[in-house]
Formats: sequence, structure tokens, C-alpha cells
Amino acid sequence: MRLTNKIALITGGASGIGEAMCLRFAQEGATVIVADIAKEQGLTLAQNINQQGGKALFIKLDVSQQSQWQVAINQIVKQYGQLDILVNNAGIAIPGTVEDCTLADWQRTQLVNSDAVFIGTQIAIKTMKAAGGSIINVSSIEGIIGEPKAAAYNASKGAVRIFSKSAALHCAQSGYNIRVNSLHPGYVATPLIANAVASMPESDALEFQQRVLANIPMARMAQSSEIASAALFLASDDASYMTGSELIIDGGYTAH
Repeated sequence: MRLTNKIALITGGASGIGEAMCLRFAQEGATVIVADIAKEQGLTLAQNINQQGGKALFIKLDVSQQSQWQVAINQIVKQYGQLDILVNNAGIAIPGTVEDCTLADWQRTQLVNSDAVFIGTQIAIKTMKAAGGSIINVSSIEGIIGEPKAAAYNASKGAVRIFSKSAALHCAQSGYNIRVNSLHPGYVATPLIANAVASMPESDALEFQQRVLANIPMARMAQSSEIASAALFLASDDASYMTGSELIIDGGYTAH
């Protein structure tokens, strides 16, 4: 029960990695705020956690809207009196090379994957700085290495990586007991990956899947639960001396 009495807000919490994090954090004693635009999925997940003896609340949140962040944080503080953990997990992936990515797709990707992380981190620091906390910004190995068919996604996740270091240094130098770290999953069997592959031409999708699996030394994609375990570590006091760090969980992909 490493998160007993902690209030944890997880964006994109209704499915995929976010859902796995919500379940794991609740098992470890946290009160979980499932934040997502998918209302039905989010409500169902929160209900399931509560029925299983955990504690959860669903809040509808479009992470790209600063006003919605403020409403969500106000509700959490009013109801629970604190916020201890924020996981900026919500994200999108729109395939496209530097040549065929449209400006609209580029801007939408930065808005959800990068701008929203800035908004969430900023408001969380203001909320946490008196009592401390942990902020986990979900980047990707695509924020460290390049993928030719993911120009916008690469840029957005690279921004999350280096922004997290800047925020971590600010908090440490300001004397806030707030740790800010980035989490870098490799390829995970989630709806995000499945939807991105499905949007590609068939030949590109096949090439992508074959290339990715061939370059994972452990020869498989990760399960969402494995990424949730890494997030749990960063959220807990087990990572009390980690800030400005990047934790990579990729089956050895970036070890090449």
C-alpha cells in the first residue's frame, strides 16, 4: 500500500496505460481521479474500482483546455483538500512523415501531447507546492529516438522530456518538495498503437509492425500493467531521490 492517503489525478485514465495506472494506484491505496474525455469508459472504470474496494472518482477533462484543468483541480481540492500525484498521461498519435504531416495534425498533436502537459504541470505545482508531491509526465521512447512516420509525435514527446527537466529544476531550486520525472514507454499493446497502425496504408502498417517487433530484444510489446508498475515507482516514496529523471521501459529497444 505504497500510496495510502494519496490523491492521484491521472489524465487519459479511462483506457490503455491510463486505465492500468488507475487500477494499480487504487490497489496501492490511492484515491484515484480518472480524468478523460471518454465519459462512459471513465465512469465505468471508477465504478469498478469502487466496487472492488478502492476509491475513485471520474472527472471529464479535455487536457487541451486550460479552463477545464482549473475546474478539475478546484473540485479535487474542495472534495479532498489536496493533490499529491499528477500523471500527465493523455496523448494522441497521428502518423505522418515530415513531408506528409499536415500543419493541422502537427498543431493538434502538440496541443494534446505537449501544451497540455505544460498546463497540467503548471497548475499542479501551484496546488502542490505547500505540501509537496510527484508529477509524472508520460513521454515515450519516441521522445528520445526518431521514427520516420511520426514527425509530430516525436516532436511532442521530445518536448515533454526536456520540459520535465526544466520543471524539476525549478521546483528543487524553489524549495518545493515536488518531484517531476518523465516516463518513457516503448511500444505498448494499447488502443493508441492499434488506432495509429489502423490509420496507415496496409503496406505501411505491415512494415511498421514487422520493423518494431524485430527491434525489440524482448520480442514483444509491453503490457499496460508493466508501464503502470513503473509509474507507481515514480509516484511513491521509493523514488524519493529522483527528479528530472527519465525512466525508460521499452524491452531493450533503445539499448541498440
